Amino acid sequence: MSVDRRTFVKLAGTAVVAPGSLLGSRPRRAWAAARLWPGYAEAMVVDCLASPGAFNIPEDEGGGLGPTALDAARRSGITGVNVTVGVVGDVSEPFEQTVADLARWEREIDRHPDVFARVRTVDDLRRAKEGGQVGLIYGFQDTVALGADLERLDTFRALGLRIVQLTYNVRNRVGDGSLEPGNAGLSTFGRQLVERMNHLGVLVDLSHCGQRTTAEGIQTSSVPVAITHTGCQAVFMHPRNKRDEELRACADRGGVVGVYLMPYLNASGPPTADDVMAHLDHALQVCGEDHVGIGSDQSITPVDDSPEYYRRMEAEVNRRKAMGISAPREDTAPFVPQLNDARRMEMIADLMAGRGHGARTIEKVLGANWMRLFGEVWR
Repeated sequence: MSVDRRTFVKLAGTAVVAPGSLLGSRPRRAWAAARLWPGYAEAMVVDCLASPGAFNIPEDEGGGLGPTALDAARRSGITGVNVTVGVVGDVSEPFEQTVADLARWEREIDRHPDVFARVRTVDDLRRAKEGGQVGLIYGFQDTVALGADLERLDTFRALGLRIVQLTYNVRNRVGDGSLEPGNAGLSTFGRQLVERMNHLGVLVDLSHCGQRTTAEGIQTSSVPVAITHTGCQAVFMHPRNKRDEELRACADRGGVVGVYLMPYLNASGPPTADDVMAHLDHALQVCGEDHVGIGSDQSITPVDDSPEYYRRMEAEVNRRKAMGISAPREDTAPFVPQLNDARRMEMIADLMAGRGHGARTIEKVLGANWMRLFGEVWR
């Protein structure tokens, strides 16, 4: 992480951008005075991959969530987030680590019941909205914690698990991830797992899955599935982005695709608000307004754009490279400088309004589509 690159990221957050970006990079106060969509306070707002704490770099777990993270959650206006619990990749004691991580989040809810709420049902999300809390939906980004034991899924569901991504970037017992050159698709165990998830009412997530695993996951599931956080390969070719075929197939079966705010949206430099909107608009064209949402892959807490942040980020990228799970462009700052704010979901709503999207479409993308999907899958 060179000084020049850090300087570039900081400049990108304050520079004037192309006319197509209606919010540009104006300071938050200027943006707040230029409200384009007034419905945010009443909307159900679901970010289908996010966390109140640090994300994409290791969390400081010593004292739990601090005042900055709690304040960001309070003022975010977000109704619910799919918060990742557990581990990814080949690690020691994945089952035990995942149980411990679930317990950690349970403690955070108990410590801050005015800020967070447990989510097991759609009604829990509605109650979180009424109470001004952020509902925490527990989700896996890998299935390594299950080992070869399908009954562990029952255990984790009883502990609150509601979303399971079948693979991370590489191959596991369930199938091939998006970086696996073999592209072998779902295993027999993987098909059994999807059937078990359908039976228990756990949402199938295909975000990091390879092309065949994605296609076969959609085909195997008897209920709609999710691709909670991705981009569109037609806009930018990257292994973490999905082809139109996968996007359309997910939508055709009633699923929802979430667009992320990651550097996988563009070719160089940090992603911009225009990049986010290009992928979001394309997903809406391919999938239709009933099947697109946001899965930011971000922390609700804005990134502290400091040398210490980049030091920790560089160390994390090197760790992931050593594990063989790092995707291309991970060494680019994993956030959108123009949307580096706890109210980023509201900013996305304004961007959509500025591009001519109507209130109904904005409400669906902000959270109504996720709410509909959860209602169809969860039991």
